[in-house]
Amino acid sequence: MRIFFVLVFFHLFGFGQATMPNDKKMKVIKIETKDDVDIEAISRLLEERAELHAIDLINWDTFSYQPKVHFRIAHNGKAIWLKFYVEEEFILAERSETNSATHRDSCVEFFIDPLQDGNYYNFEFNCIGTTHLAYGPDRKDRSFIDAKLIKDQIKTMSSLGDKPFEEKGGGHSWEMTVVIPAIVFSHSDEIDLQNLKAKANFYKCADDTSRPHYLTWNAVGTERPDFHQPVYFGNLVFE
Repeated sequence: MRIFFVLVFFHLFGFGQATMPNDKKMKVIKIETKDDVDIEAISRLLEERAELHAIDLINWDTFSYQPKVHFRIAHNGKAIWLKFYVEEEFILAERSETNSATHRDSCVEFFIDPLQDGNYYNFEFNCIGTTHLAYGPDRKDRSFIDAKLIKDQIKTMSSLGDKPFEEKGGGHSWEMTVVIPAIVFSHSDEIDLQNLKAKANFYKCADDTSRPHYLTWNAVGTERPDFHQPVYFGNLVFE
């Protein structure tokens, strides 16, 4: 009886809710385009038609620095389009090799479970567009996506260019547009973006900068920074 009372008390007064997933829901609009649309045109279309969202949650008090980070997302039936906007004190881009540790640089990330089957793709882009991409159910059990497929199919365009550089302080703003064709989901059979319902989260980090930080779109309830937490993914609903 005493245990029952304690459980009811916790339920009614909300104790322990900080560790529960907070499932945000986002609509991903479809933008009709010609097949030969280039990334500059995609960047403009995102500006004109897609809603702006924030990556602004600090889930771990130890890392309290909060750069300003926003993004837009849409699709055209064949590819996912993303545009990130970042304002931060320090920028770093030492990694230029595909599937290297881009999260240690100034990095934006998009994790998505397109089939809601527990397996997700972690797209990690440093601020010059170097891409890290793997697939699996958790942090330890992951398989890299073929580097040639990444280079041939994923397109990035950063306002900082594509050449590596050491850390720069003094405050910086940068933007990056990313195009992710559905063919890149190589471990998932025939992903159709039309009317897709997926689980996902969006992140900003920079492990090796003078102001390391770990921001999320949907709340993460772990004790330490950990983006590989599909239980804390929010919901994407594609038109």
